[in-house]
Amino acid sequence: MALKPLDIFKYLPKTNCKECGFPTCLAFAMQVAMGKEDISKCTRISEESKKALASSAAPPIRTITVGRGSSKVNIGGETVLFRHEKTFYNPSAIGILIKESLPEEEIHRKIEMIGNIQYERVGLVLKPDIIAVEDEGKGKFSDIVNLAYNTGKSLMLMSKNIQTLKNVLPAVRDAKPILFSANEENFKEMVLLAKEFSSCLVVMAENLEKMACITAEIEKIGFQDIVLYPEVKNVSELLEHLVLIRNSAITGRIRELGYPVIAMPYMFTDDIIYESILGAMSIAKYASVVILSDIKGEMLFPLLLERLNIFTDPQRPLVTPEGLYEIGKPDGKSPLLITSNFSLTYFIVSGELENSKVSAFLGVQDTEGLSVLTAWAADKMNAETISALVKKLKVEEKISHRTLIIPGVLAQIVGELEDELPGWKIVLGPREASKIPAFLRGWDREAGSFKSE
Repeated sequence: MALKPLDIFKYLPKTNCKECGFPTCLAFAMQVAMGKEDISKCTRISEESKKALASSAAPPIRTITVGRGSSKVNIGGETVLFRHEKTFYNPSAIGILIKESLPEEEIHRKIEMIGNIQYERVGLVLKPDIIAVEDEGKGKFSDIVNLAYNTGKSLMLMSKNIQTLKNVLPAVRDAKPILFSANEENFKEMVLLAKEFSSCLVVMAENLEKMACITAEIEKIGFQDIVLYPEVKNVSELLEHLVLIRNSAITGRIRELGYPVIAMPYMFTDDIIYESILGAMSIAKYASVVILSDIKGEMLFPLLLERLNIFTDPQRPLVTPEGLYEIGKPDGKSPLLITSNFSLTYFIVSGELENSKVSAFLGVQDTEGLSVLTAWAADKMNAETISALVKKLKVEEKISHRTLIIPGVLAQIVGELEDELPGWKIVLGPREASKIPAFLRGWDREAGSFKSE
C-alpha cells in the first residue's frame, strides 16, 4: 500500500524551506503521496528517511525521461488504472519507425515530415515525439541516426548488434536514447552500455514471468531506466500483456513490472488503417510508447487527438489564456466577438471564424475553464466581467467601430452590457458556433455593424 501524506510528512524535516518548490512540507508530502513528485526532491531529508520512504512513496510505475532540450519526453509515472480515479500524468510518446532498408527518398521524407508535422488543438501543439531507427545491416544506420538526431526528436535505436550501438551512441548520448533491446542472454552487456551512455533500455521477453526475472537482475546491477516490451504473437496477447503489466504494477505492486511499456502495432499488420486502430488501442490501454510504421496525417492526427483527450486531467478543464486573438488578418474594420476561455469553446469558435473567411478579433475571457452558458450560470461571465475585459484588452486601440458581438446564449445581459459600455452597440451572435460563418456574411465593414441594421 502507498503511504498517506501524513505518513510521509513524519519523515520530512518540517522546516518549510520551500526548496522543493512547495510552500510547506505537508504540501510536498501530499504531492509525493499522489505520485506527482519524488521524495528525492527534498534536499534536507536524511538518507535513512529517504531509504525508508523510497519504495512506498515512489509511483508504482517509474518515470523515465528521454530526449533533450524542449523535446524531452517523460514516460511512465502513472499511479492509477483509470483516469477518473485521479488522472494520467505522462502522455504516451508516439514514434515513427525508419528502417535502414528503406529507399533514400523515403528515409528523407519521413525525417522531414517528423521534424515539421504538428497540429494545433485547443491552444496546444500536438506532434510526434520519437524516431525509431532500425538497423538491418545495410551500413546506413549511423547516417540515419544522425539525420534523426538533427530533428531534435527523442530517439530509439534498434539493433541486435551491440557494437553497432556502441559506434553511434557517442554522437547522440545527450539525447538519452532508448536502446532496443535487452533479453535474458545479453542484458548484462546491454546494461553496461546503457549506463555508459546514460540511455534507457528496453527489456524484451516472451512472458511476464521471464520479464520480471530479467528486470530483477538488472535492478541488482543498479540500473532502473527500463522500458518493457512484451514479445507477443498477436493482438489479443498484446492487449492482455498491456493490461496485465499495468495491473501488476499498480494493484499488485509488483516492482519488477513497474516500468513504462512500449507497443509496436506495425508488427501485426501491413494495413495502415488497422495499424492506426491498434495504435489507438495501445494508447488507451497503457502503452507508454507507441511506434508506428509511417507518419501520414490521417493516421497520426486521430492518435494525437485521442492521446490529448485521455491525458487531460478530468478534474481540470483545458483553458485558453485570456486575451485578444486575431483570426485571419483583422484590421480596424473587422468584427469583434467575445467568448469564454474553455479551450473546446475557443477551438470551435475560432475554427468557425476561420471557416467564415472573415478576419476578426476574438476576445477570450477567463471564466476558469467554464463554457459560456455554464460561466453565465455561475455568474463568471456577465455584463460587468465582459465590460472589464473590453477595457482590459484595450480593444478601442484595435478597431474603429464600437460593435461588440456576444454569444447568443447571453441574450439576458444585452441591456446591462449596453449600460456598462456606453457608446457601444451590443449585437447578439448565434447560439450555435456552426452558424457563425452565415452570421458574419452580414457584416458591413464600412459601417462597422451589420447590413440589416
